[in-house]
Amino acid sequence: MIKAIYPGSFDPITNGHIDIALRAAKLFDEITIAVIEKKSEKTLLTTEERLLLIKDIFSNNKNVKVISFDSLVTDLAKEKSAKIIIRGIRTIIDFDYEFKMACMNKRLYKDIETVFLAPTENFNYISSGLVREIAVLGGDVSAFVPESVKLVLKEKFLK
Repeated sequence: MIKAIYPGSFDPITNGHIDIALRAAKLFDEITIAVIEKKSEKTLLTTEERLLLIKDIFSNNKNVKVISFDSLVTDLAKEKSAKIIIRGIRTIIDFDYEFKMACMNKRLYKDIETVFLAPTENFNYISSGLVREIAVLGGDVSAFVPESVKLVLKEKFLK
């Protein structure tokens, strides 16, 4: 069984993240979407909110699991017996950062491999940061996130 981890903050999860996860789920026997608990950074959505949204989105995908973590991704991979880290790459800037991270992860855990997936063309410009900015300013994010995420963002910014 080939297990992979797809780590990220997913604050919020976007259609681009979902695209990567669904395509990875076709490549590997089990995908664990691992939501990082960023104690040093303030997130828009709590860890619990992100977990609930992501679990709901992937509730019909039996080979997709959703967890949170607050350790090195390589330690999580060892704990879950995963040999693959999935990372989405939209631009050359993403690649530069992710390549360095993949090299560091390999140094920390020699058995880990990083697989880079480019999002489907219609999702390659979406980022959580841009979605947050649009939502803060009252814009329509329905083209970038599932309805459940859109509703949570709308509720956050109406308060």
